[in-house]
Amino acid sequence: MELQDAISARRMVRTFDPDRPVPEEALQRILRNGTRAPSAGFSQGQAWLVLRGTELEKFWMYGSDAVGDSVRTAPLVIVPFSCKRIYLERYAQPDKGWTDMDEARWPVPFWHIDTGMAAMLQLLTAVDEGLGALYFGIIPSQVRAFKEAFGVPEEYDPIGAIAVGYDSETEKRDLRSRRRPIEDLVHYGAWSA
Repeated sequence: MELQDAISARRMVRTFDPDRPVPEEALQRILRNGTRAPSAGFSQGQAWLVLRGTELEKFWMYGSDAVGDSVRTAPLVIVPFSCKRIYLERYAQPDKGWTDMDEARWPVPFWHIDTGMAAMLQLLTAVDEGLGALYFGIIPSQVRAFKEAFGVPEEYDPIGAIAVGYDSETEKRDLRSRRRPIEDLVHYGAWSA
């Protein structure tokens, strides 16, 4: 599949075939491609928790009330995590010129942004593998219980979760009419009304 085809085909799938597991080769490619995302200072402050089988029952108990029952049919959930400490330590190394780990130097939290870019590569890889995927959030009030249930170190923050599987939606949603026109989003040279 060409990149443009994967981008055009990518959409959020909310119903999966529970009887078709994600092939191991596809999972490994999805995970590997996530490691190819940009990483400030090549800090690589991401990690992933892969959940399948009975692990998913526990995830849905602790992980997210934010999705409908149809999403729970996904045979695979990947939870991407970011780690701020890894970025702060990397930029306190001599080749970066900072001698401290002052978070105020960062205009935005690149640890979250880089992990989000990795998640996008994983979503596109799922499409390229002929799979459907949905990125969704973990409700903030559930994060602590989720991390405790899966033994996630305190310093790692989930930026969301990705449900992956074979698309079994019977009615595809057409959101083209809701997509904002590019003219409303792109500004050349200066911001105009």
